[in-house]
Amino acid sequence: MKFVHYLEKISGVDIYALSSFAIFFTFFLGVAFWAWKADKNMINEINQLPLNN
Repeated sequence: MKFVHYLEKISGVDIYALSSFAIFFTFFLGVAFWAWKADKNMINEINQLPLNN
């Protein structure tokens, strides 16, 4: 029996998919907004961290 058949038997399983998508999308938008508004000097400093050793 496939995994999908088990999920079909659970009532309200669609809310898990929607909530996980909403959490992912909110996190993605937050990181994108932070990257857009971040100080460019700080981004350049973070960019050079692996090369400082």
